[in-house]
Amino acid sequence: MDASNGSQDTEQTLDSQVKAFFDSAPPLQNRNDITQKLNHFIQLNSLSSENGIGKRIVCVTSGGTTAPLEQRCVRYVDNFSSGHRGATSTEYFLKAGYAVIFLYRRGSFQPFCRSLPDDPLLECFEATEGLNIQGLWFLLHPLLMLQIISKPMKDIGPRAMFYLAAAVSDFYVPWKDMVEHKIQSGSHILDVKLVPVPKMLSVLRKDWAPLAFCISFKLETDSNILLNKARGALEKYNMHAVVANELSTRKEQVVVVTIDDKITVQRDKSKADDDVENPLIKLLSQRHSAYIEDSKRMR
Repeated sequence: MDASNGSQDTEQTLDSQVKAFFDSAPPLQNRNDITQKLNHFIQLNSLSSENGIGKRIVCVTSGGTTAPLEQRCVRYVDNFSSGHRGATSTEYFLKAGYAVIFLYRRGSFQPFCRSLPDDPLLECFEATEGLNIQGLWFLLHPLLMLQIISKPMKDIGPRAMFYLAAAVSDFYVPWKDMVEHKIQSGSHILDVKLVPVPKMLSVLRKDWAPLAFCISFKLETDSNILLNKARGALEKYNMHAVVANELSTRKEQVVVVTIDDKITVQRDKSKADDDVENPLIKLLSQRHSAYIEDSKRMR
């Protein structure tokens, strides 16, 4: 068998899966408004800088996603993630001078509101004409929103970063296969057919924003397989780095895996209020800067 033909067949299969996934999704009602805000935000921050060079812009995905079982959803399959990593990282990205697009799930942790019961501060983040806003928040409408965001991000090339900390569901029920109303309880066995969610990371890297600096995450409960899983994700999806974190120690340390090395990042335990995201974002910011400089030399 010709290896190139096998690769083409795999790409065609993934493309058809992606198309089927988006074709089955209900339309996003406020898509035009979201797209307009994104374009304005990215254009504003692309032009705003003291040295005449636009800011680096990062899209942070945060929190878990759900797979609804009904069109008028009452029940769903959930995915574990509090959103703590994404919310905390957003704070440090802002401190590092990034403009941030924060894509989150309702009810998950929020930047600067991690100790508050609700998210009143987020109501203050409104884009105003002529104002250099650093943050733009969107509720997580998982992969459809990521696709929408990637289009204007593609225009800023290497200055774009995707920090994909959200726990995206591995399976879903296609919209056309869902019942409209609440599934009624009874004595019968509920048989639900879940379809695998297409692996969008490779599509993001190849088609949606090929020049962006991309970071994904790998969470495991078994430390013996964690690094191998992270290396596998690095190669499979062509990420620039994969942040490997073990469930029990994820708030204390992570390992950043790249094509050349693996770096253990730990929070400063001498400081009670320090987060592991502090040194993590510093490291990734440095790597992103080096990536931008390398991209300039390759032109």
